[in-house]
Amino acid sequence: MTKRTHIRLTAGAGRFNHRIAGIGFRDGHVLVHRAVHEPFWTFPGGTAEIGETSEETLKREMVEELGVEVTVTRLLWIVENFFHYEQRDWHELGIYYLMEIPPEFPFRPEEIIHRVEDGDNHLEFKWMPATRKALTELDIPPYFIADEIEALPAAPRHLVWRDGNLDDKN
Repeated sequence: MTKRTHIRLTAGAGRFNHRIAGIGFRDGHVLVHRAVHEPFWTFPGGTAEIGETSEETLKREMVEELGVEVTVTRLLWIVENFFHYEQRDWHELGIYYLMEIPPEFPFRPEEIIHRVEDGDNHLEFKWMPATRKALTELDIPPYFIADEIEALPAAPRHLVWRDGNLDDKN
């Protein structure tokens, strides 16, 4: 078996992470997840590995976390995300795709529908209304996505997000 190497670097109090995430919808809802020890939710995904494309990362992560094979449909955002978390200054390169989740994956709105252990993290998943109001109340970074969830970009967008401040590159 080939050793898997995440694309993540640590330099002093700083950390770089290459994260790939998927935005999956069903019946007016979007799938979100969190590590149970975290106060916030995110969109499902994970850290890219050396030698895999971003689409391959998303497909692998969804098999590992959801137990299903998703279809990656199109690129939505490339985000240079700068934030402070757990005593570190993070520099994250995030790639967000629209994805289709197969119908056999459970759908019970606003309740925890799936749990999985992912390394040291215990993850839980739920479907939330795909509205600005619902995502804002949920506290789901990066926060610009809540503003765009009801009208996804027609073409991929490149953004710089600095702890709540948006610098739209398109």
